[in-house]
Amino acid sequence: MHLRLPAFAPGVTAFLWALVLALYMFFGMLAIGISKPTAFIISAVAGFFIFLYIRLYGQDLPVEE
Repeated sequence: MHLRLPAFAPGVTAFLWALVLALYMFFGMLAIGISKPTAFIISAVAGFFIFLYIRLYGQDLPVEE
């Protein structure tokens, strides 16, 4: 018996990637001394664009046989 992960919608996967990377950027910017409001704005905007990029280009292309 082969166990598989359940299928997730591409939007959910893109959101999770964007959230994790935006949080990583936020805490990284705080670690190097950038103020909280600036770090939040930059990471929120970057997270939005990461979400869009992964949502648009993150799917596997169907295999033609």
